[in-house]
Amino acid sequence: MTEKTNIGVIGAGLMGHAIALSFARAGHSVKVHDPAPESLASLKLRVRTSLSDIGHSTSDIETVLERITTSDSLAGAVVDAGYVTEAGPEKLEVKWTIFAALERHAPADSILASNTSVISISRIAEAVTDRSRVVGTHWWNPGHMIPLVEIIRTEWVDDAVMDRTEAILTNIGKSPVRVEKDVPGFIGNRLQHALWREAISLVERGICSAEAVDMVVKSSFGRRLAVLGPLENADLIGTDLTLDIHENVLFDLESRRGPSPYLRQLVADGRLGMKSGQGFRSWTEEERAETRAGVAQHLKRLEGLLKH
Repeated sequence: MTEKTNIGVIGAGLMGHAIALSFARAGHSVKVHDPAPESLASLKLRVRTSLSDIGHSTSDIETVLERITTSDSLAGAVVDAGYVTEAGPEKLEVKWTIFAALERHAPADSILASNTSVISISRIAEAVTDRSRVVGTHWWNPGHMIPLVEIIRTEWVDDAVMDRTEAILTNIGKSPVRVEKDVPGFIGNRLQHALWREAISLVERGICSAEAVDMVVKSSFGRRLAVLGPLENADLIGTDLTLDIHENVLFDLESRRGPSPYLRQLVADGRLGMKSGQGFRSWTEEERAETRAGVAQHLKRLEGLLKH
């Protein structure tokens, strides 16, 4: 599917606007619906700001905006869509309602994708009769700057639907990967939170401070992760050495199946992270602003490199 396809996006929030922007930037006509009028009203301004922030020219921005239209109804947004992405709230009942409506109003051969990061795609698909065209497409925030999209297969989806989904995402410049089984967390969040679990445990056990954990990651293996994945690294050093390390380390890594009591206590104490000024670390307003700006600048630099 390399031809330009009409795209429907349900949800105009943080992820919905980024998804719409990404398809429109690649030349697709995009219709967006959100039940909140204020979200629809501010959509194009937010798209304009996001494009401006990563260095697009005024003329490029106007071209992208011309390809995006808003719809007061879900039916109007998907009536002629070949591909639909749902980016609504992370509530199963809400997604059931959306997908039941999508099946009624979208063309019978359109792909119906959900951007959920936490809800089983198989559960979402229960809302429709033809489950063969329902897939997960987990975009990462910010969706217009992070290349990865995880495509999640359910037991009802065949290769043709997976192929079409992968093709259209590749065509807009994304780096799609297939998740062949619908498991909690898919791939990325499982990897990320396995690291977080051990990071929390190191602090909880008094082995080091939260600041030390973050410094170790940022100043060592984190620097090469963008170009050397964990299994590439294992092959680089050798599977024999990897086995030796695992024989001597894995037995002592955190393996509890539930959340850390330390984390639960932070939440119970109102230490909710940057938004409260206290979490694993203490945060001043200046530190919060500096950290957020640093992440944004880093992603912008990467975006600039990719464009060239």
